[in-house]
Amino acid sequence: MTHASIAAVVVAFNRATMLRDTLDALAAQTRRLDDVIVVDNASSDESAQVARGHRVVTDVVPMERNIGGAGGFAVGIARAIARGAEFVWLMDDDTVPSPTALAELCRAHRDYPGQPAVLACRADWIDGREHPMNTLRERFLVDPLLRRRAAIAGARQIRTASFVAILIDARAIREEGLPVADYFLWNDDFEYTARLLRRRVGLYVDAARVEHRTNAFANSTDVDPGPRFVNEVRNKVWAFTRSRAFSPVDTLVFGPATALRWIRMIAKSAQRRERLRDLREGIVRGSRTPRPTAEVLWNTPVGRQAAVLEAGAATRIPPRRAQGPVDFAVLLPVWAGDAPEYFERSLRSVGADQTRKASLLLIVADGPVDARINEILSDCQSGAREDLTGGVPVEVVRIAENRGLANALNKGLEACPYEVVARVDADDVSLPHRFAMQLPLIEEGFELIGSAIAEFDADEAETGLVRRMPLEAREIRETITVRDPFNHPTVVYTKSAVAKAGGYEHVDRMEDYWLFARMVLGGAACCNIQQPLVLYRIGDGAYTRRGGASMFRSEMALQRLLVERGLIGPLRWARNVAVRGGYRLVPASLRKALYQNVGRIVWFR
Repeated sequence: MTHASIAAVVVAFNRATMLRDTLDALAAQTRRLDDVIVVDNASSDESAQVARGHRVVTDVVPMERNIGGAGGFAVGIARAIARGAEFVWLMDDDTVPSPTALAELCRAHRDYPGQPAVLACRADWIDGREHPMNTLRERFLVDPLLRRRAAIAGARQIRTASFVAILIDARAIREEGLPVADYFLWNDDFEYTARLLRRRVGLYVDAARVEHRTNAFANSTDVDPGPRFVNEVRNKVWAFTRSRAFSPVDTLVFGPATALRWIRMIAKSAQRRERLRDLREGIVRGSRTPRPTAEVLWNTPVGRQAAVLEAGAATRIPPRRAQGPVDFAVLLPVWAGDAPEYFERSLRSVGADQTRKASLLLIVADGPVDARINEILSDCQSGAREDLTGGVPVEVVRIAENRGLANALNKGLEACPYEVVARVDADDVSLPHRFAMQLPLIEEGFELIGSAIAEFDADEAETGLVRRMPLEAREIRETITVRDPFNHPTVVYTKSAVAKAGGYEHVDRMEDYWLFARMVLGGAACCNIQQPLVLYRIGDGAYTRRGGASMFRSEMALQRLLVERGLIGPLRWARNVAVRGGYRLVPASLRKALYQNVGRIVWFR
């Protein structure tokens, strides 16, 4: 670690004096830091000014609102990784490391015969006693060999740690993502370090000392924590039921210990009734799934960087494609069944209306089209309709005979000179900021980006249901064997990722889903923006078109392909045939009710 880049991340909130002490201590480290990042969690005191004025600080990330310790550390980690950190050292603004703390962590990392993912300092209170709030949980039933290896480095094997001065290998962060920002306060470090260390090595380094200057010498739940007990309960429920951090054995060990501590605290509390109410409320809140961290952080200064990290291990993000804006094309197929007025509106929405313009509008005329559409195409090619194109060049690929959407899209991709392609339908409306939001993620290395849609009938100003899809790659991979996790007219993708998956293949009205399934399960880096970026036209007969014998046959063809390619097993196939196939065969009125009411639970918000 002699030459590794190490960034310190300090989360600050209304403790300006303590923050100054923390920063002074970081400046005094015998192992110099390469980066010191302060996340100011919307402090109302002088914390931001202290951070900006301190000589050791290299970056300050201001939050418009307090997003809690969990969100603050997620922001800081995302920023540190984006700035090139190979290791990230986390601490609160009431933590003062000794001058040799970081050097001791580096020494232990060097001396350990392996690659520890997390190294934790010993945290003492102001009187020198080890702080109970930061007592680390040793790994139980540890292999004697691992115990001996830790001893060589002057350390002990641990299963979890607190965010008070832990050093994390960036490789583990890239594989596991960020802390769950929705925890806000408490147990975010418990869950995150448990996730990092489930199959990795963590070390407690006694020689690396920090002072944790809390008001009291106590664990957070040894004494009555007041209304914050709701957070404690909710977050523990989330950790044990919604996280991949713990094995069943871990849950059997940590769960009863947690319950016993709660019982003791409530028994001693002078407000027993209130804490029992908090316990009940925390359990109820814990039954709901926490929001994805990338969603929580989207509107922060690290929104895109967080989305990249949250993509997960199975979707290895390729290197950043470009230091500047990439060129891209819009791919818009049109056929005889498309209404000229809808086509014209769709074209304007991806041309003249966009705040970030495409380099090319590539329109595929799939067989003969309406005479009015032909006129629009001719005018756009000649440059006479800048009111539609916004000055973006237009190229038209004409196919003599309609041979289906898959063929049209493949022909369009063959003719496209650009690596990045935005998919558009001829009757939907892209919002003006669509490409401005999606293209930066492609530039960060993603290969498939979708977004939410807002449904409308005739009037764009009167939108109905908003259909959001899974945000993170892990959720997308879990969802895609059950249903399409992308709204197809919202996607932007790379030609190389499409080609790697084999391009479009004909599956009547399910070409997009079949392509996305092969892309995602083949490892394409993907995510969905949670904001609606496309207005999706429902129109007459929308629910009728989603069912019937023809749609049922398409569904069966898709499920057969998923099985044949090894993307799902027989049990998943049987479930899909029963649920998805049954949905295609029920009456249109029932189909509409299922779509709108069950959909409200599954994907509408």
